[in-house]
Parts: sequence; structure tokens; C-alpha cells
Amino acid sequence: MTNLTVQTPDLIANLRKRGMPVTIITGFLGSGKTTLLNQILKNRQDLKVAVLVNEFGDINIDLQLLVSTEDDMVELSNGCICCTINEGLVDAVYRVLEREERIDCMVIETTGVADPLPIILTFVGTELRDLTNLDSVLTVVDSETFTPDHFDSEAALKQVAFADIVLLNKTDLAPQEKVAELESYIRTVKEGARILHSRYGEVPLPLILGVGLTQADLFNSLETEEKHEHHHEHEHHHHEHHHHEPDHHHEHHHHGHHSNHLDNDGFISLSFESDRPFDVHKFQEFLTEKMPFDVFRAKGILWFNDSPMRHIFQLSGPRYQLDASEWFTAPNNQLVVIGRNLDTAQIKEHLNSCLV
Repeated sequence: MTNLTVQTPDLIANLRKRGMPVTIITGFLGSGKTTLLNQILKNRQDLKVAVLVNEFGDINIDLQLLVSTEDDMVELSNGCICCTINEGLVDAVYRVLEREERIDCMVIETTGVADPLPIILTFVGTELRDLTNLDSVLTVVDSETFTPDHFDSEAALKQVAFADIVLLNKTDLAPQEKVAELESYIRTVKEGARILHSRYGEVPLPLILGVGLTQADLFNSLETEEKHEHHHEHEHHHHEHHHHEPDHHHEHHHHGHHSNHLDNDGFISLSFESDRPFDVHKFQEFLTEKMPFDVFRAKGILWFNDSPMRHIFQLSGPRYQLDASEWFTAPNNQLVVIGRNLDTAQIKEHLNSCLV
């Protein structure tokens, strides 16, 4: 087994050379971003990592599936952060920067339908560039399902085009020929990207943290173009962020970096919650016979009437799995479904019919 852990003193020294190091983890729906983030948290040893998680659905499932959800987590408001003024993102970064304890690096997990450019520009094109250091943009790719016309998604292609590191994940599910073809394709989209292979998001941390691969200067012209195309609005907001020292505050301004990719891609999400359990047989019938073809991703924490266990549900394309674990809360059902041109009312009707 490859050693995934960090040589902590060396990596910390590399990380803190200039500003708070930031790693953006992006990748299309179901590629394995949360699994990678869990690998980072499991193998970080003494490395202090602040984690920001953003989800497209109204229920933040990923945050509940991370191995550590205590003092190092900041939940971003749900919805796609690249499609807003990024006020929530900027405020979350400031909250991390103002902590008294040492933080060695920040990792941001974007939604699977995120356009990474506005997020990148938030760090290299605003006052955050003086306080943070964008270390790398890491794009996770599902080696089995990714194709050059990946679901006709503008976001999926931009995630590769702006990547410093491309992690070809799930290589155990794809033939070697497919992985080789993917490598060749990625090099045509982003020449010079560091391409790594992984199973279950397992990758040595020194290959993805403290790498200093993002060239911020290259985004200056892109920012000018992005401002023009997406009607850049400069919003001024006064915020006071109190430290433990009295009367200490600072101001910062929010810059709008918009993206219209959701309109272009047509993705929508559906969130379903219930305090009644599912009948497992009816739910399996829904998955196999009634799930719309245009559902690309579904995930949730499920409660079945014939089991005392909590079931973590993951669906990516044609594959799905259920993993049992202990309940930490009162049992309930939480499910997010993401796809294109979905009849959300019909899906909710199907799901309600699966309840006991």
C-alpha cells in the first residue's frame, strides 16, 4: 500500500511560505471528491486543515459523510458558489483566517456542477490574494464514466481546462486502454497538468498539497474577460469580524464572479426528507425501474424499515451502493438527486410511495 500520510514538518514548511494555502477540489458529479477529502483528513497527521464544503442541493450530505466534522469544518451556504457573488465563500475564508489556532492549509470542495473559474478568481482577483495563496486546482475525474463530451456539460470541461492536477480516480473500474485515452485527451485540454491515478481517492498527500502549481498571473486576462462576459458587479459591503482582542475589526469588499453555466448545462437538484422509513423493496424498485435516465447523481442518508442501521446511499451514473453504519441522530431520510430536465414532482411522488 502506498504511504498516503504526510511528512508533517516538511509539508507545513512548504505550505506556509506565503499566505494561507488554498486547494480547490473540483470534479463532475460522482467523481469522488468527498472520498478524496476524507483521505486527506484521515492521513493528515498533525497538519491542521480547514475544510469548506459546498453542495448544489438544499441538504448538505457531503458534510455529514466527512470523517471529521468538528472544529475544522466550515459549511458554505448551499447552492453553487460559482453562481453567486461569492459573499458566503469570502466570509467563510475570513472566518478561517481569523482563528487563533494555527491553520496550515484550506481545502475547498466544490459542487459537482461548479465552474471553477469564478472560484479561482475569488482568490487571485480580490483582496484575498494578499491573504491567501492558491496552491492548486485539483480536478477529480471518474475514469470509468468520463468522456470528452461528458454529459454535454460546460462545467465538466471547464473543470479539466482549469486544473493544475487531474486525479484519474476509480482506475480499478476502467480498462487500462480507457485510462490511457483519458490521459491523452486531458493533455489536449490542459497541457502541463499533473495527472495522477487513484482508487478510492488514495493519493500521497505531498503530491497534492503544498505543490505551488497555480500560476495566478495567468488569470489576469481571464478575469478581464470574465468581468465583461458575466456583467461583473462590484459590491461594497462593510463587515466587522471580531477577534478576541477588543475593538479589532477590518473591512473587505465582495467582488462578483458570476457563471451562467447552470443555465447552459440545465442541471437542477431535488431534495427529499422524511421522518418515515423507506420500504427497502419499494426503494430498490424505484432505483431499477422508475429512476429517470437524466439523473446523473444521487446521494443520501437513508432509513429502511427492516434495518436498525443508517445507510449511506451513493448513485453515480448507472452505479449505486448502500453502506451501513450506526445512526448518530434520530433516524430519518435525507436524499439529494441531481440531473437534467427532471420532473421533480414525479420523482417526489415515487419517493413518497416508497415510504412505510
